[in-house]
Amino acid sequence: MSTDFAGRIGRTYRESTPWWPQPPTAPANAPNVVFIVLDDVGFSDLGCYGAEFDTPRMDALAAGGVRYSNFHVTAMCSPTRACLLTGRNAHAAGVGAIAEWANGFPGYEGRMSRQTATAAEIFAEHAYGTYAVGKWHLSNMANYAAAGPHPDWPLGRGFSRWYGFLGGYVDHWHPDLHEDNHPIRHQPRPGYHLSEDLVDQAIAQVRDHVCAARGRPFMTYLAFGAAHWPLHVPAPFIEKYRGRYDEGWDVARERRFAKQKALGIVPADAQLSPRNPGVPAWETLSPAARLGAARLQEAFAGFMDHTDTQIGRFVDYLAAIDQLDNTVIVLLSDNGASGEGGETGAVNIRKHLQTEKETSQYVVQHLDLIGSEHSFPHYPQGWAQVSNTPLKWYKKHTHGGGIRAPLIVHWPQGIAQRGAIRTQYHHVIDVLPTLLELTGVQAPTQYRGVPQLPLHGISMAYTFDAPDAPSRRQVQYFEMVGDRALFQDGWKIVARHRKGEDFETDTWELFHMADDFSEVKDLAAEQPERVRRMVDRWWQEAERYGVLPLDDREGERALDWFRASAPSRYEYLPGMARADRLMVPAINGRSYGVEADIDWASDAGQAQGVLLAFGNRFGGMALYAHDGEVCFDYLYSENSTHSLRAPLPRGRCTLSLRFDATGERSGVFGLALDGREFAVMRVDRLWTTYGITAGLTCGYLNVPIVPACPVPALFTGTLHRLTLTLGPVAAKPSGEFAALMQQE
Repeated sequence: MSTDFAGRIGRTYRESTPWWPQPPTAPANAPNVVFIVLDDVGFSDLGCYGAEFDTPRMDALAAGGVRYSNFHVTAMCSPTRACLLTGRNAHAAGVGAIAEWANGFPGYEGRMSRQTATAAEIFAEHAYGTYAVGKWHLSNMANYAAAGPHPDWPLGRGFSRWYGFLGGYVDHWHPDLHEDNHPIRHQPRPGYHLSEDLVDQAIAQVRDHVCAARGRPFMTYLAFGAAHWPLHVPAPFIEKYRGRYDEGWDVARERRFAKQKALGIVPADAQLSPRNPGVPAWETLSPAARLGAARLQEAFAGFMDHTDTQIGRFVDYLAAIDQLDNTVIVLLSDNGASGEGGETGAVNIRKHLQTEKETSQYVVQHLDLIGSEHSFPHYPQGWAQVSNTPLKWYKKHTHGGGIRAPLIVHWPQGIAQRGAIRTQYHHVIDVLPTLLELTGVQAPTQYRGVPQLPLHGISMAYTFDAPDAPSRRQVQYFEMVGDRALFQDGWKIVARHRKGEDFETDTWELFHMADDFSEVKDLAAEQPERVRRMVDRWWQEAERYGVLPLDDREGERALDWFRASAPSRYEYLPGMARADRLMVPAINGRSYGVEADIDWASDAGQAQGVLLAFGNRFGGMALYAHDGEVCFDYLYSENSTHSLRAPLPRGRCTLSLRFDATGERSGVFGLALDGREFAVMRVDRLWTTYGITAGLTCGYLNVPIVPACPVPALFTGTLHRLTLTLGPVAAKPSGEFAALMQQE
């Protein structure tokens, strides 16, 4: 019963006075707010920032608003998203690294602190409808299970609706998706692509809000999986760029740099940084290497073009319903371009990173697959450096290539100097304070009883009408898996850390950013005292914002938690919600057994369909019935499948699948019915990771794995129960988490 009732209660309603609490209201004429977040898109990857591929819709937002050439983010996605949504530094918000890399310390919880209310929580308190579509990546693995709890999924952090995916990347042709607080079964229609689906969902959310909300403003968070690998793109968008990258990355980088100067995105006196170590001169590559690299970049160009088209559809819808003029659109990338593709790139980057390297010859033999559902591609790091033109290094690094990002702010009713470029130094933590100023909404000092940290960001709104105003941000620290940097009063120090080495031995570089846009003139030897003072300040900022303890591990951080939290026995029922790929049993490097109580009778005759499935068409395993046989297929990769077969029984029986591990990547499978073993096989190439690219299902398929079982492959017999029991570890997998979550 309410304790704050402000009416009067008598014995009957005739002698009582009713009272209804007034709902919250938004400030008068408060604009709508739209975040558009791109993934792994480099500083030069929009046409209006220097790119040669077509991004007319993003360019139009820049032409109708302002774009920033001195805007910075963190070097990986989860921390940037936490900064964006909370207005606080990533470590202070609890997300100092990607969500999966939580390590048990306050700065690395893998979820946003309750002391840092999100934009959605703040705007919802002021009558905004709050909607999220796409990538989340702000919940640690403890909360990935379908059964919950889900305090850190979007609906637990202020959003009223969400449609998207939890993790760091996604299969755009066959995605594992969630809606609100539950996984959904997804059966893509012909021609399906996730980016198109996300925009359809965002449009539907806005439509429903406008029709039902009686004039209340809305906040939409639209976070694409693009352009993070895999570079999944409809074929026409790739074909559009056929042959355009045959000249190679050195020529492309020079051309982008010249265009950036012509646009005014970089100063006229800026220098182009040298090629990063590990990036060969294009002319030294073999013909096969050049061909494969060019085709992979064509896919990336098409991916950006396709994403731009989807952004255009959303903006057009806002215009069609008369909402665009009073909507603040903020478009940015979460970090610099990714160098994970190495020297050659890959048709299947997960295989390339986890199990076996692809050669240039392999890429060339599979050119026709690139971008399709039969690929999981990524470009070579030479193209990543083009994306980051004119800067050094990549995503994960605190040099410019990892942390300088495009930012466009578009608001027809509020920005007069359209098409302008702003050069003031700002950081992603400054976005939320800017939006609060523009909307007239105040950040709370307490949220639902929890005292709030002050906002660390500074509003950028002053830059809209004052192109020459001095930057109001004078200090900003950076840290990512040991790489460190500090911006202070126009100077920057940066240390590129080598994993496993003593942090005290790191070499600090010094750059004067006002006349060294690209960080090419190291002044550390000339000004050691300035370096010392700035390093001291970095440690002060690190202590202030929760960066410590420094940790240069990556996926290994989560290994102890995962091992300790994993049960030894799992029971599954047919039709259960999909288990996320990071919540599947830890079967690698150890023995295990599957036992199922099954009645094989079916109304249609012989039972068909899937009993248990892990992974997808690029790596996984499936236990299923097909054409009168019980089948088990183990997919080491899309090119390597090991199979067991046994006759399909009649009536009810117990099916057993055993695996006896003989090493980290080898063992023996056996398939038995009612204790009688029908088939045995030895496999000498096994995954070294917990999951591959998709989760676990029982009684059906959510994504394709084996050709004999098209999705949904519902089991037509009766599966009473299925258990999976983990046995002893034969060999501790050497790269289990490092490979599984490498550079998510």
